[in-house]
This record gives sequence, structure tokens and C-alpha cells, in this order.
Amino acid sequence: MAKVRTKFVCQQCGASYPKWAGKCENCGAWNSLLEQAPAAEGKSIVARSRGAKQATEKISDVQVDSVANRLSTGFDDLDAVLGGGLIAGGVVLLAGQPGIGKSTLLMQICARIADKNQVLYVSGEESASQVKLRAERLGAKNSDNLDLASSVSADDVAATIAGGDYKLVIVDSMQTMQMTEVASAPGTVSQITNSANIIIRAAKNTNTAVILVGHVTKEGSIAGPKILEHIVDVVLEFQGDKYGGFKLVRAAKNRYGSTTEVAIFDMKESGLELVKNPSEALLAERRDTDGSVILATLEGNRPLLVEIQALVNPTSFGYPNRTASGFDLNRLKLLVAVLERRTKLKLSDKDIYINVVGGLRLDDPAADLAVVMAIASATAERKLATGAVVFGEIGLGGEVRTARMSDKRLAEARKLGFKFAIAPQSAARDKFVRPTTDLRDALNQHLK
Repeated sequence: MAKVRTKFVCQQCGASYPKWAGKCENCGAWNSLLEQAPAAEGKSIVARSRGAKQATEKISDVQVDSVANRLSTGFDDLDAVLGGGLIAGGVVLLAGQPGIGKSTLLMQICARIADKNQVLYVSGEESASQVKLRAERLGAKNSDNLDLASSVSADDVAATIAGGDYKLVIVDSMQTMQMTEVASAPGTVSQITNSANIIIRAAKNTNTAVILVGHVTKEGSIAGPKILEHIVDVVLEFQGDKYGGFKLVRAAKNRYGSTTEVAIFDMKESGLELVKNPSEALLAERRDTDGSVILATLEGNRPLLVEIQALVNPTSFGYPNRTASGFDLNRLKLLVAVLERRTKLKLSDKDIYINVVGGLRLDDPAADLAVVMAIASATAERKLATGAVVFGEIGLGGEVRTARMSDKRLAEARKLGFKFAIAPQSAARDKFVRPTTDLRDALNQHLK
């Protein structure tokens, strides 16, 4: 009798190997190979394949669901992120850090959609009684249109979708789903891929909107095979600090709309609430001191004013410390080098700390000028002029470069009562903007 050979499959990329190794040679991930039993022997898939001629139709005859027919989540900004709401037959993957509020947000969506439509909430991590406790806290306990199920069987979930009349089905989470025909543990590449495929197929056949909850790795990327992100229609990322601050929902992929929209939430006792004016909330407790600069940034297409704080102290060791919260550390080191090289400031013996207030994380290149001016302000112990807002990208030569969507940034600053903006020359439209072309010029003019 031939020996049964197992294989080891990478949980990141799906590559298989005849023996275990500490590192996947295909994607470079460490400790990602898990043992998987071989498939049952028999005829090859090609030999067993039996196809039939597919029925086709003219593209002009295809009926398309309009935005008006979509399911509203009850949150206007979240609907904008989705491209107008949940579409019938569309599959959404929602991923975020544990404890950030994914289940809370989904239960609130269930409560609002269940007012007029049938909704099914499938939990593979909690019992139905645990889910009801959350529903009672969020105001969804008395809904007759909301059904609960506690199951880890992807076959049962797909059969329920196919045999029911649900408008929305939520599966929490994909890492707990498994198929009986797949001989591997839940959360492995084969289980996630096959479970997602049969659920998606049932959703498409019945025009049921489905939201799948995904886990994330310690690096912050979505756990499981990358193919999971490819086969769904929308990928939503739930970002922010689970201990406080704002929570952001943005689309990393969207077949039905833009990926530049963002919804900003705040966690309250009654659940997540949309933040209508995040700029005002972020600046409410600001103290006008040296090292504090207001940045006009963008979250997707939404302008946002945030406070950048800098603290500069003499170092106690031979190697100065650089620490950034909410800002890329490598970018900070580059800006410190430019600041020291292009101005007269000496920072080689200084510890530098940067903080973005509100728990936000900035990826906007136009944050450079605000960060540099905050460091210079803290170093020289000079405050920036009252009523100033700052934005602009810094080049290695010390030049201030163009920032995208300057008009939206300036409009937000005007709305909140700021007096002027320190911005690149390209943003100069009127007297509200005090243009600058060089880093040294900006510091000399506005730090006095």
C-alpha cells in the first residue's frame, strides 16, 4: 500500500511544499506552513470535468441594479464608502484589529436594515445568547426580521442563504468557517478559500448581500490567503486605536464605487456614532504652545484639520531617539535630516517625539511641512502665529512642493475660523494663503 504523503501549505500565499520549513520561499513569510492532508485519490479533475454550453445574453439587455435599489446601512458616510450602499448579491469583506468594533458596527447595521428587510447574523465565535446581549445594548433586541445563528459550517451557511429570503447575511467570521469535505483545520488556506467560494456562490445565485468578517495579522494585513480579497466585491478596512480616538472605515477595494471615501466613527456607550465634524472635535482641547501646529490633511477625499505635536529634548545617551505616533518613523528621520542639512538647527544631540492627536495615522505627503515646523517650533521654543494652518510636501532640497486637493484643505480651514494658511506656491489663490517655496523661508517668516 502506497504511503500517504501529506503536504505543507503556506497560509499567506497558498504555496505547497513536501516538507515543513520555517520560511516560505514563495512569499517570504515565517512560520506560515501548516500540514494538510492530501485530497482523496481518484480520477483527475480534468478527467471528471463535464461542461455544458453556457447561455449568453446581449450586454445591452443586462439589467443593472441602481443606487436607489441598494440597502442603506443607516450611516450616510459608510454608504458613500460602499459606493451608495450594499448591493444585492454583493459580498463585502470587513477586517480590523480585535476589539476595534467590527461586531458592534455590524449589529448596528443589522438593527437598521432589519426594520424593513430580513437579516441573518451568523456567528462562529459567539453563541446566539452572547450575540443577543450585544443586540440589547445596541437597540436591536425586539426586531422580528433579525435572525441569529451560531454555526461554523460553511455548507450550512450556504444552504441557509440559498433556501432563505434574506436581504443581508453577516458571517462573523471567515476564520471560523469550515467545510466537511476539506481535511484541514479552520482558518487554513484551503478552508477559507473553499468556504468563501460556496458562500459567495450562494449569495450571487439568490441576490443576497453578504458581509464577511475577516481577521488581521499582527502586521495589520488581512489574515488568510490573498485570494480572499480577490474574490469578494468590496474590502473594507476598520482602522484606529481600539482604546480610544476615532475609528476609520475605508475601502481598499471597491467594484461598485470609489476607494477614496472614508467614514469616521466615535465609540460611545450606545455604539458607534458618525463624526459629522471631526476637525472641530480634534481641535477642541488644543493648547497653543510651541511644538503645536495645525495640519490640513485629507482622509480619502475628506479634508481634516489635525494637531501635530512635537517635543524636543537633549538626549541622555550617545544616540538620539526618534519616536513617532501616527506618523511614519522612516519619514520622520528623513525630514529631520533635511531640517538639519537645510537650516541652522542642530538636532543630532536631540531626542525628537512626534504625536498626531486623536489616534489618527497620517499617510499624506503634505504633512511634511507641518511636522518640520512643529519640530523647529519645539527646538527654538517659538510658537507659530495664532490662527495658522499648514500643509505642503518637503523635498530633499528643502523645497516646498505641491499638495493635492488644496482647495478642499483651504475651505475646511476657513470654515473653522483660521486666519491664514502656510502652503505651497501652487495653492496661492487669495490673501488667505501665505505661499512659501522653501523650508528655511517658511521658518524665518512664521516662527518668531
